[in-house]
Amino acid sequence: MNVRTASEQNTREYAFSPRDFECVKKLIYARAGIALAENRQEMVYTRLSRRLRATGSRGFDDYLERLERDGQDAEWESFVNALTTNLTSFFREEHHFPILANLVKKRQPGQTMKLWCSAASTGEEPYSMAMTMIETFESLKPPVRILATDIDTDVLATAREGVYSLDKLDSMTPERVRRFFMKGKNDTAGYARVRQEVRDLVTFRQLNLLDPKWPMRGPFDAIFCRNVMIYFDKPTQYRILQKFVPLLDSDGLLFMGHSEVFQHAADLIKLIDRTVYKPVVK
Repeated sequence: MNVRTASEQNTREYAFSPRDFECVKKLIYARAGIALAENRQEMVYTRLSRRLRATGSRGFDDYLERLERDGQDAEWESFVNALTTNLTSFFREEHHFPILANLVKKRQPGQTMKLWCSAASTGEEPYSMAMTMIETFESLKPPVRILATDIDTDVLATAREGVYSLDKLDSMTPERVRRFFMKGKNDTAGYARVRQEVRDLVTFRQLNLLDPKWPMRGPFDAIFCRNVMIYFDKPTQYRILQKFVPLLDSDGLLFMGHSEVFQHAADLIKLIDRTVYKPVVK
């Protein structure tokens, strides 16, 4: 447990008690299903302090009472955005993309592939999916539609722009960078933008995976939900998987993160490759 002395607490701009942290844990779990560990107290204080300043709140009591009082307060969106961790990169967990390519190669000619990236973050993952499809079909207009969703509206705005610092492209081959990005000049030097043909394959939408109803329709050929479930407890994971499975094609694939294990959902999905799952046929 992260324990701070009284003198350390006094150096903070705002008082932040164990009760405040428990309240934050309760609110973010109810709103977004995120189960905060005890060692996240410092992260919570740092990120939410910015919201206290932005809203002119007198302290954490004032700010948290406002959220609890009004479930429709516009500040809820900023609260969730502040506590959402968005670690991603192009072609992260690269072994998944050849598997995705092999999957779509098996589809019938003329069939439009439907893919869903359910935790799009700043866009690197869905754009990696789009690049894979262009390479697989050897066409800038492959028969593919990619839905990309995230709970965090701030990162979705970045994703739609498709502009990244050049160091973000280091994980890709020079050939891919030349083919799929336009490097900036003058005022935009040091940045690159995803080419329009790639961006046209992806539709970004805001979605909370805890929403009781999801607006999309299946079946999807593949769903990516990587390194998201680690923030949920097992009952929440199970409820989300229960909603994923009916949206997958009968031989569709569910791509998960390397640190996620779903033995508690063996009646829903089965492991067929490294962190790749298929629905259990009943």
